[in-house]
Amino acid sequence: MLLVLGSILFYTSFAYDLNREDFPKLISLVAAVFFLHYKLIQLQKWNFKFLLISGILFRLVFLLAEPNLSQDFYRFIWDGELIKNGVNPYLDVPNNLILQPHLPISNAQQLFDGMGSLSAKHFSNYPPLNQIIFTIAAFLGGGSILGSVIVMRLTIVLADLGILYFGRKLLQKLNKSNHMAFWYFLNPLVIIELTGNLHFEGVMLFFFVWSLYLIADKKWLAAAPIYAMSIMIKLVPILFLPLFVKYFGFKKSVLFYIMVGASCVLLLLPFYSSSFIDNYSETVGLWFSNFEFNSSIYNLVKHIGITFFDAKPWILIKDYGKWMAIIVVITAVLIAFLRKNQKMGTLITSMLMVLTTYYFLSSTVHPWYIIFLLVLAIFTEYRYAIVWSLLVILSYWAYSNSDFTESFWLLAIEYIAVMGFLIYEIVVKGGKKLHFFKK
Repeated sequence: MLLVLGSILFYTSFAYDLNREDFPKLISLVAAVFFLHYKLIQLQKWNFKFLLISGILFRLVFLLAEPNLSQDFYRFIWDGELIKNGVNPYLDVPNNLILQPHLPISNAQQLFDGMGSLSAKHFSNYPPLNQIIFTIAAFLGGGSILGSVIVMRLTIVLADLGILYFGRKLLQKLNKSNHMAFWYFLNPLVIIELTGNLHFEGVMLFFFVWSLYLIADKKWLAAAPIYAMSIMIKLVPILFLPLFVKYFGFKKSVLFYIMVGASCVLLLLPFYSSSFIDNYSETVGLWFSNFEFNSSIYNLVKHIGITFFDAKPWILIKDYGKWMAIIVVITAVLIAFLRKNQKMGTLITSMLMVLTTYYFLSSTVHPWYIIFLLVLAIFTEYRYAIVWSLLVILSYWAYSNSDFTESFWLLAIEYIAVMGFLIYEIVVKGGKKLHFFKK
């Protein structure tokens, strides 16, 4: 009870009394709740109701708080308000829309100012099912920013409960201890970045874990549209589609792909227009060719390129993005055909390998991205994602500077520790659980 009370006090301070520029306070609070969540699981891992109620209480702390580490929620509400008023969010950028004299959006100027200049000059990059959630939040929020925030937050909390439910059932299918699901449900990064900062990885992962459970339960026809819904929240699960070839066999996997593709098309149809594909592709492409944050290998390539080859950074990142995408696709295909993915446990480990490769190569790795790795890891023997879920908070050093300059020393600590732990698990432990994460 003291551990829970202490966690609630720390989360309250995080939600209502933290400025993201205050880096020492930020990492101190995260370190504190990370230690407390570790002790809670260690001491009460078989007490399902206690850990369930604790996780819900931690999330409810954030209920009335505006996100303080991310401004993305302003764009979420903006897009939802557009759709509520019959405007397609994929067809024009906020910079143009805000100039219209009778723009039918509640709190338009506040939302526009809040989302920031970077978001305001680009088309929306959030997939259709995500947009539907934004719209529901705009309707139920009644024109209030906080009201919309609360609706989105409760949606994310329900998704986390769904992940816990299906995650435990999938762990049982894999003959693993179902308490491992609490390494997700109580993880501070999950609570802070999803419930606190309203990132929708949790909703994507709810559909993703649900679909994996149905596949493991031999209900793959029902799993296909649910897998498509995961893609239509965030596009990342597309990476894993090649891996199902060996699991299903060629004929069944083709049918699975057709059903996933058809379901995606059905979800896209309400937003389709002649310029939709171009606008959306342009925005998604920016993540491979324009943005950089908390990267590892890209930073090394950039340093070498600029220092020894006089490379131009804006050209380098575009070329790097193209090659990175090619390498990730090739990696996924190779893993699909070289590994024995006929078993669900092996299949999920292959997914973990593909996503880890993508994140190590990517020029942009926001802290909440690691949550997908965390979910995959609890179904395998690997635990480096848990370590990364703590160390990734070092990347928030950039927000303590007015010019968002990153500390390459802190990034080096983050990635050397994570890669070192991964190598330790692969080479020394052979991918088996370390003692302090044992059943």
